[in-house]
Amino acid sequence: MITLTTDFGLKGPYVGEMKVAMLRVNPEARFIDVTHAITRHSIIEGSFVMEQVVKYSPAGTVHVGVIDPGVGTGRRAVIIEGEQWLVVPDNGLATLPLKHIKPKKAWGIDLERIKRFTGWRVSSTFHGRDVFGPAGALIEKGVSPAEFAGEIPLESLVKLDLKPKREKGLWLLKVIYVDDFGNVILNLEDYERPRAIELPDFGLRIPYLETYGQVKPGELLALPGSHDSLEIAVNQGSAAEKLGLRVGDEVRVRLVQKF
Repeated sequence: MITLTTDFGLKGPYVGEMKVAMLRVNPEARFIDVTHAITRHSIIEGSFVMEQVVKYSPAGTVHVGVIDPGVGTGRRAVIIEGEQWLVVPDNGLATLPLKHIKPKKAWGIDLERIKRFTGWRVSSTFHGRDVFGPAGALIEKGVSPAEFAGEIPLESLVKLDLKPKREKGLWLLKVIYVDDFGNVILNLEDYERPRAIELPDFGLRIPYLETYGQVKPGELLALPGSHDSLEIAVNQGSAAEKLGLRVGDEVRVRLVQKF
C-alpha cells in the first residue's frame, strides 16, 4: 500500500500524472490518497498530516509525501526505511512521521539511476512524477533502494524544530495544523491536562474540556482533540479566524491546573 500526501491541489493533471508514472513501474501498486490539499509549500502542515496516517498504517506501508518548495535545487530526495517507509524531499517533511517508524536506514535517490526504471528524463520542477512517485512504487514492488539510491546517515536528515519550549512558566508553542473546521492544533503532547489554558497575548482564559459541545456555539475551548495534541477550538466556529492564527505561528500558553 502506498499513501500519497501532496500540495498539488485537484486542478490540473499533477496527481494523475504521478499515479500513472507509478503504475508504469509497478502496475500492481495500490494507492491511498491522504490529501492533495496541503497548504501550498507548508512543510509543517504536511509533516503533521503524514504523521497521523503513519500512526495507524500497517508495517510495510510506503508513504510518499511531496511538499517540495525546493524542487530542482540541491535539496536531497530521500527514502527512509523502518517498519514503514517514507519517500520525501529532505526538507523536514519527515520530522513528525519519523517518530513512529523506528528508522534504521536512509537513502538518497540518484536521479540518473531512477531514470533507468522510468525511461524518461527527470524534470527540474516535477519530482513527484519523476522521482518520488516512481521510487515509492518500486519499493512497494520489492525493489531494493540500493538499485537506485545510495545510503546516507540517518542523522544527516533535515528536521524541523517542532519541540515545545518553556519560557518563564509558559509554553512557547507552534501551530502545526489548522483543519477545515478552523481548529488550531499546537505542538504539545504528553502534558498534564489542565482545567483551563491562558493565552496571555490575547488576554484570554479558555476552559479545557473533552469535546466541542461542552461550550455554547461560538465560544472558545481547549481540548486534547483526536490527535492527542493540545487543540484550541470554537464550538461550531473557527478558532483560527477568531484568534487570527495560521500554521507556523507561535503561541504562548499557560496551563492552569487550579482556579
